[in-house]
Amino acid sequence: MSSAVATRGPVRVVGTGLLGASVGLGLATRGVDVVLHDPSRTALALARDVGAGRPAHPDDDPPTLVVVAAPPDVTAQVVRDELAAHPGAVVTDVASVKGVVLDELRAWGADLTRFVGSHPMAGRERSGPSAAVPDLFVGRPWVVVGSGESTPEAVLAVRALAVDLGAVPVTMDAVSHDAAVAVVSHVPQVAASLVAARLRTTPPEALGLAGQGLRDVTRLAASDPALWTSILAGNAGAVRDVLRALRGDLDTVIDALDQIDAAVTWDDIELGALATVAQVIADGNTGVARVPGKHGGAQRTYEVVTVLVPDSPGELARLLTDVGHAGVNLEDLQLEHSAGRPVGMAAISVLPGRSEHLEAELTARGWRLVS
Repeated sequence: MSSAVATRGPVRVVGTGLLGASVGLGLATRGVDVVLHDPSRTALALARDVGAGRPAHPDDDPPTLVVVAAPPDVTAQVVRDELAAHPGAVVTDVASVKGVVLDELRAWGADLTRFVGSHPMAGRERSGPSAAVPDLFVGRPWVVVGSGESTPEAVLAVRALAVDLGAVPVTMDAVSHDAAVAVVSHVPQVAASLVAARLRTTPPEALGLAGQGLRDVTRLAASDPALWTSILAGNAGAVRDVLRALRGDLDTVIDALDQIDAAVTWDDIELGALATVAQVIADGNTGVARVPGKHGGAQRTYEVVTVLVPDSPGELARLLTDVGHAGVNLEDLQLEHSAGRPVGMAAISVLPGRSEHLEAELTARGWRLVS
């Protein structure tokens, strides 16, 4: 695939994990010359084999842009070295923390005119160059964080990189970025890990009752401990502040539950205890409603049609085909496996007023619906 892009090579990508290899793959498929570097020869060879670029060679032309995709705890050091080694290049990084990187570079006296931090808000459950895909960043926010001394040309180069890879550039300063990702990314990781950690000693018969709710809450808990230790350490202050506020909310709920548990009858429950619990749930409703919906727009209310799907090859594809033949657009899809049964439940979200038609069409095609 080749298309007109503003980014001109050679582009040097340092670090060939998921993000670095996906940057290289996305640019290479668009005709940009990508030079790869990684301390791991195996990772470097694999990134080359998946098409993310070519290994660096002493006779290469100087890079116009360097993308550092290293772990957060070494990002500043790698950026400093790349700025020194390539005095004509703009250097950016894709680490998920920005303040600590900028502070270290400033303390070392690095040339911040050619440095622009950035953070593509994209990822996958899998890691490494074998998980790289050229469209990883399409439609995703890509935060661009100037150093305060970055030249307009350097900022433009990083914004162009984001646009060329299909992302949506968002300009923020380092402090605002770190505070934002603490709330929307880092604390959810901690919360998921804490909930999942309770399962270590949970009896098997209790785990057998687990449904989609537990899977939704704990999905993030399968993340890489080493990587997330580095991320949380790099954004410790902002994450700590959110966790302290969360701890205050938890204490409020615990106090209310203590009052409820101490009551002999419902009439004995202390005034306000139930209202406190209800308010927490209601506040959660309000928060969820503020999360951007489909295509980044406002959240919409959908009707849901739930269908039993046999757990066998081709059945889900057949269902989706039948939804299309019914002339109904699928707005969202969630799958839940049925405990002890070789079927799953597909919850199909459709626009209001379309569920009755879809239910009739699917029933006519032999699908079993769940009321």
